[in-house]
Amino acid sequence: MDLVEPVSGVIAGSVETPAPLRRPRKWPFSYRSVSVLAVTADVATVLLCGILSGIFYSFVALGTYGEVLDYVGSASVVAALFVSLMKARDLYNATELLSLKTQVLSAIAAWTSVFLFLSGAAFALKVGGHFSRGAIFFFFVSGLTILVLQRILYRDFLTRGLNGRKFSGRNAILITEDAAANGDILAHTLLRHGFQLDRQFALPVEQTDPARLQHFISDVVTYLRGSNIEEIIVGVDANRWGELNKLLSRLRILPLPVSLIPIGSASGILNRPTHVLGDSLCIELHRGPLDSFERTVKRSIDVVSAFVGLFALLPALIVVSVLIKLDSPGPILFRQRRRGFNGRPFDIFKFRTMSVMEDGPAVSQAVRADGRVTRIGRWLRRTSIDELPQLLNILNSSMSLVGPRPHAVAHDNHFDKMVSNYAFRQNVKPGLTGWAQVNGQRGPTPTVADIRRRVDLDLWYIDNWSLRLDSLIIMRTFLEITRGRNAY
Repeated sequence: MDLVEPVSGVIAGSVETPAPLRRPRKWPFSYRSVSVLAVTADVATVLLCGILSGIFYSFVALGTYGEVLDYVGSASVVAALFVSLMKARDLYNATELLSLKTQVLSAIAAWTSVFLFLSGAAFALKVGGHFSRGAIFFFFVSGLTILVLQRILYRDFLTRGLNGRKFSGRNAILITEDAAANGDILAHTLLRHGFQLDRQFALPVEQTDPARLQHFISDVVTYLRGSNIEEIIVGVDANRWGELNKLLSRLRILPLPVSLIPIGSASGILNRPTHVLGDSLCIELHRGPLDSFERTVKRSIDVVSAFVGLFALLPALIVVSVLIKLDSPGPILFRQRRRGFNGRPFDIFKFRTMSVMEDGPAVSQAVRADGRVTRIGRWLRRTSIDELPQLLNILNSSMSLVGPRPHAVAHDNHFDKMVSNYAFRQNVKPGLTGWAQVNGQRGPTPTVADIRRRVDLDLWYIDNWSLRLDSLIIMRTFLEITRGRNAY
């Protein structure tokens, strides 16, 4: 039997917890329970803030404690919605709780969304008069403040627990291939997350004598019989499934859970998302940029924003149209062939700003002091008003409010030869504005380095898409318009 020590101080063959592992005083809960504790803390915070805000405001304004049961009911609704939004994005996962920036921004977004939604619902149902605006304001401010502070405490609490090995955990054994490499890494990871490692076994090398493998398995089973071990953890390359299957078939005689931590080249596929298709389990080898729910939400925002924008800007759009006709001969709108989602061609709409209507195999990008730009066109391009007709493209679903900016087909063909991953930009709908544009990559791209920087920013956006990111881009777009960088 091959036995190795996972960390210094672990005595091979001993079923007692080694002395070095007994010294740190453990907290009375496991790493796995952190998510439940965080949810409980958030629910308690929201309920207390809702109830105390109502009582405080009612006492100050009216001299009474008010309807406490009403405060409990409304606070319960807010707590349920807030926790559901956070949990839907897996933000109570212990790993996510360590990311302070993500936690704070997500908590602010979720908290604000809940109050906006409930305010809209109260207005639509005409029940807003039943709620005190002062109490709601106190509830919003106090709840958000404490929830943000809790995110800081969660991060510090988890960091302290992991670094000090404070979490309690189950007694376990570890079976690995190589104690000197992956084995030691796994052992230290498990110890850090609260597991009490009683023993570490080294699986015989691949293609060893079958009799030796059977002897190894028998020794493991014998060791576990009658012991106080609560879990078996196997950290082995998934390519050795034949040997793993023999091991698992023998371990079934023990009333213990067995967990596999896949390592090696085959581990990547086991880390992919899965879903059920009929009676079959499907592994998602390549995820689309957005799932069906995300596409629905993004499309809904696009349609509403485009309708509202066109309605609100209609007088200005009419004035611009008249000015274009008075300034130079030609149509009001400029149409040019572009490629959208998955390379699908579409006609983009813009206010005409040039004396030419280029759309073919050769299209020249605009440059500073370009003689083709009309007088009114220079102002329209400087303020990006020439892009507003693309709200029509958003309505007909060829574009989105936010996404990589589409280029002329002639430019697509040229850039695709220069940048190997250029076509990946078409994995989402092109946008009226984008992450590259608010990061200084607006306007012409005269060099290979320029187009590569733009592509890198566009691909980062695709990989990191979120509603919060879209909102940030829209806000930064207005700032970018006032700066006027590369707008000519």
